[in-house]
Parts: sequence; structure tokens; C-alpha cells
Amino acid sequence: MTTPTRIERIRATEVVVPARPGAVDSPSIDRPLHNLPWKGAASWSVQFDRMPKVILELELHDGTVGLGELYRGHDWDVVDAVAAGLVGRDVRTISLQEPPVARTHEFDGFEMALWDVYARSAGLRVVDLLGGPLRDRVAVSAWSSHREVAEIGDVVRPFAAAGFTNVKLKCSLDDDVVAWCAAIAEHAPGMSVVLDPNGRFERLADARAIGLALAEIGNVACLEDPIPHWAVDDWVELRRALPIPLARHLSLAHPQFAHRGSELVAVLRRGSADMLNLTAGLNDFRRLDHVADVFNLTTWHGSQVDLGIAEAAYLHSCAAARTCVEPSDVFGRLIRSHDLLREPLRIEPPYAYLPEGPGLGVSLDEAARLEFRTVDKEYLAR
Repeated sequence: MTTPTRIERIRATEVVVPARPGAVDSPSIDRPLHNLPWKGAASWSVQFDRMPKVILELELHDGTVGLGELYRGHDWDVVDAVAAGLVGRDVRTISLQEPPVARTHEFDGFEMALWDVYARSAGLRVVDLLGGPLRDRVAVSAWSSHREVAEIGDVVRPFAAAGFTNVKLKCSLDDDVVAWCAAIAEHAPGMSVVLDPNGRFERLADARAIGLALAEIGNVACLEDPIPHWAVDDWVELRRALPIPLARHLSLAHPQFAHRGSELVAVLRRGSADMLNLTAGLNDFRRLDHVADVFNLTTWHGSQVDLGIAEAAYLHSCAAARTCVEPSDVFGRLIRSHDLLREPLRIEPPYAYLPEGPGLGVSLDEAARLEFRTVDKEYLAR
């Protein structure tokens, strides 16, 4: 007999949602942010909003629908195989700790949908499955990318006026980050700054000189990934040399580059970072939070400038995590032209609020799904 909680249908919609004009970087600057090769294009040559994402809808026999959102850069062959393996399964027989999904780039999006539909079918919130909320609001930051120095004041003043107390800026050696921070101190006094070069300060000497100059200004909350991850000895030396905290980004979005968070072991053994940016699925984020808590490190949730379904999941993770007290990367709605939600997340800077209602607490905007879709696929149980 077919059970009410059997997965009868999965719909996967590929969408391309562009950024708002002027929201990413200065018109005179062309430094795309996707840092891995994609479809033959070199690293740092493709802007993130040109890349498609996939929205998942898992429908149970009783009509309950769970939502998921994949990271950008998906592989349709993997999506096809995972979806085909899930349809027909009873979601109540699936372990949420170890769902029957291979540890690929697509894992976290399918996990998200499974947790959402399971929680909705049980009349619970996802945060309840994570152990219950420790907070109902999560600190969040504003965000921007490469900018001309003369433009920085115009960028940060609206953020400060809206109530943001922190701004995260992508950068490289080509950017005058010291002048940026001086301008922020002038135009948005009291606003702290997270600088994220994604390892592109490259050498210890460069990172140390920049960090010491930034310390003189005094508004930098942390340097995130100033130098490459593999330069472990340089991380240790840089942490000793700078009065500015160092943050390490542990991203499990690409399992081939981060074996379920094992890089955290090296960080803890060497004492190379003060705080962590964690980009991971629901269960892995909880696991890394527990480890960070033991070692008294603070964290925040990272992102890929995502849409609303993923950001809702991030808020559930953050609300249940002891260590997640730094401003998290929940700012996609500020950057993208749509979040694909029927009702947007409640963001009242400097906080975003835990969604209400069962599951993730959000609904898909069908009109927006159709507007931005590029591919539609459906998988049906036999």
C-alpha cells in the first residue's frame, strides 16, 4: 500500500537570476567572483549570477512539498541520478543524518529538500529537527565586491542607514583595501568590515603589510582567507603578527576540495584561525558547529550569494548553532533581482529572523520560478 509519506514526484527547475544593476561591483571593474573553472572557463572569469541554480520540489503522496536549492554549477547527470533514486522512497524511512545521496556538489540541496519535506510532514520546523532554536534572529552582514575607492562612501552609507553594522567586501591585491576601510570609517562610523580575498593576498609579506595598515584604521572585524589554505605555516605566522582576527572559510560545497570538514582538524591543531566561515548542509553545519564549540571558536554561515530557499535553511542552521554569533552571509535578496520566495525572508538589519511555519517556513513563488527558469525536469515514482 502506498504511504502518505512516499515521494511521488520531484521537480527540478534550473533558473538564472541576475544581480541587481550596480549591486556587485563598480562599472569600471571587471573581476568575476566564481573562483573555480566552469564549463571550460578559467577560474575568476565567470560572474556568479550568470551561472544557473536548481530549485527542487519533493512532493509526497499526501501533497506535502519540500523545497531545496542547489549550489551554482550543478551537474544534470548527478541531479537525474539522485532524483531517480529518491522517487518512490518513503521519506520516513530515510535517515536525515545519512540520506541515500552521494557526497557530490549536489548533496546539500537534496538534503535540504528532504529535511524540509520530512519536517513539514511531521508538523515541525527544520530548526526543531536540529535540536531547537537558541535564538530567533541571526546577525547578518551587508555585502559588496570590487569597488573604486571614490565609490565606497556611496556604497556603505545606505547600508548603515538601513541598520547594518557590518559589511563584507570581496577583494584582491588590485584593490586598495586600506583606502576602502578609511572611507568606511569616514562615511559609516561604527560599521565593521570583513575583507575576503579568497586567498588572493597570496604571500605572507603582502598579507602582513596590508593587515598592519588595516589595524591602524581599526574597523576590520576579520580578514577571511587572506592567503591560500595550503600555506599553513604562513597562516600561523600571520596570526601571530596581526592584531586583526583571521577567519578560515571551510566550504563543504565542493566535497572534492573539502573532505567533510577535515581541514578543520589542521586549523585546530595549528591554531591558525580565530573564527570560521562555514558553508555546509544542515547536518554538516551542525557537526562543525559542535567541534567549533568545543574549541571556543565563533562562526558564521557562508553562502554563494544564494536565493531564498537556501538562505532560509541557513537561518535554521544558524538559529540552532551555539557558535554562530558572527554576522552571516544572508544577503542574497540585496544582490539578486529576486529571491524566488512568495514572501521574502524577514530581514531587519542587522538581523534576519527565523522563518515561521513548518519545514523551512518558506514557499516558492511560482510566477518567479517560471520567469527565471531555463530548464524544467520532472521525476515520477512508478
